[in-house]
Amino acid sequence: MHSAVHLILPLLAWIVALAWIWKAITAAIFLRRVPDLTSPAHNLTPPNNPSLTVVIPARNESAHVAACLQSLLNQQHPNLHLIAVNDRSTDSTGAIMDVLATDHPDKLTVLHITELPTGWLGKTHAMAFAARHAISLHSPDYLLFTDADILFRPDALALALAYTVATEADHFVLLPTALVRSAGEGMVLSYLQVMGLWAVRPWRVSDPQALRDAVGVGAFNLLRTSAYQQIGGYEALRMEIVEDLALGSRVKRARLRQRIATGPDLVSVHWASGVSGILNGLMKNLFAIFRYDPAVALLSCLWFTLFCIAPAAFLALPQTRTPAILTFASVAFLYVLSSRQSKVSPWYAVLFPISATLIVCSIIRSMLTTLKNGGVTWRGTFYPLSDLRKNQPPFASVK
Repeated sequence: MHSAVHLILPLLAWIVALAWIWKAITAAIFLRRVPDLTSPAHNLTPPNNPSLTVVIPARNESAHVAACLQSLLNQQHPNLHLIAVNDRSTDSTGAIMDVLATDHPDKLTVLHITELPTGWLGKTHAMAFAARHAISLHSPDYLLFTDADILFRPDALALALAYTVATEADHFVLLPTALVRSAGEGMVLSYLQVMGLWAVRPWRVSDPQALRDAVGVGAFNLLRTSAYQQIGGYEALRMEIVEDLALGSRVKRARLRQRIATGPDLVSVHWASGVSGILNGLMKNLFAIFRYDPAVALLSCLWFTLFCIAPAAFLALPQTRTPAILTFASVAFLYVLSSRQSKVSPWYAVLFPISATLIVCSIIRSMLTTLKNGGVTWRGTFYPLSDLRKNQPPFASVK
């Protein structure tokens, strides 16, 4: 038994190390293929002045919605209309929207939703409702779906549209820059950015054959209107908790052209306050990412434990120390690569195992809480687990 452990542990340690080394090498080679829209080469104006309607759903976002809408009203792209949706807010969100709409009647429309139809999540319903309104009234060339706590640099939409048109994209994602206001936020966000390279290889997003490399980001999902209609719109995703990822997957599986780019500070977001704020915000998402399947969630926790937490223990053992050192060197290198876009300090790499432990605990907490409560409570509305499972088609269901 003792000799078996001595054989298995080094083998596991080297498997983990080689996987991280491979991830670091491929990221170093291929991440440069992901364009940065703030570079001079992309300082372009969209040809033919395409029309764009931005959809901003909001529920109880009185602290953020004014700044978000004002940053959109300040955009340099002229052929622009905004549709802000007050989704059953109980604070002053709707009133703030109405004041801004009065000041900008030609540019901003406000829709008020007072009831949520059966079989819908609040956010997907708000976005689908606004998109129907936009298509009916404005017939825009493009639709942008964003969140009410996002801030946009004045040239963000013009640069994004120029790149979208130039690459003939049906769906374009501009990665947001995280505003980090505490060490805890930086620790968790930098970890999630590095781990995102395992979920999606950004340099393969534009490859129509790389179906697993699909991307969707709630802060910036820009779609050609015809593509949005082709995939069934948000009507096809009415009970999707992680609707941005599901949208991106449907686009990719429909063989539409998907593109991704970075652009430090073009689009900014403060996720939440502190570690607890971020982890609490992830509560509704984590179990949903695993399609509410406990087995898949637990296997993922095992993977996180082996690849992110165990290397810290491997450092203490002479027979596994070398692969552990190589693992952490590769991880640190990926933190450096990620920091170039995110602007989050790569020094958070030293807290990598702690961040992983927090995420594993959060996945388990999300799973147990959802199973215990029989569903998810999101922004004041309870959604039964049976409905979430029943109404969520697999990502591969796009015909």
